[in-house]
Amino acid sequence: MSFKIYKNLALLNGLPQAEAERLFVGCCRAPEWARQMAEARPFAMVEDVFETAGRIWFSLSEADRRGAFAVESDPSANKINSGQRRGHNQTGVKMAIDAVRAELVEANRLYEDKFGFIFILNADGKTADEILSVCRARLGNSLQTELTIATEEQRKITEAGLSNLLEK
Repeated sequence: MSFKIYKNLALLNGLPQAEAERLFVGCCRAPEWARQMAEARPFAMVEDVFETAGRIWFSLSEADRRGAFAVESDPSANKINSGQRRGHNQTGVKMAIDAVRAELVEANRLYEDKFGFIFILNADGKTADEILSVCRARLGNSLQTELTIATEEQRKITEAGLSNLLEK
């Protein structure tokens, strides 16, 4: 772990409450989570940030978690792995990307209609086709199963946001 991360941790620990909450909301758009994270400072170790983040996230009410789902940007709607473009005719790739994007929009609409919140997926490293496949597969789940999966996916997204915050 680099010195820079611990320097950023020290800066985060020293911020006023409102500024720390603003930064935490950038990692997870659940205001209650961000408030509790800001109150939990100071963090002695980087690991404490992640442990506390998970503990607070899983302690939130379903309503608070659903609120984060409602405002979280949809990771699948605009994510197209740039690796798909290498070595292919650009026109053909653009048409394929546009087709997959349209299918993602429709799958997300069906998902939100069924479950009442947007499709949540930690899409890091996944192609658009993989995201679409996961979304379609999850459409067969029950609401309770999807709440469990979405809660865990949001935790992963939040952890990635915290990593970015500490590494910047």
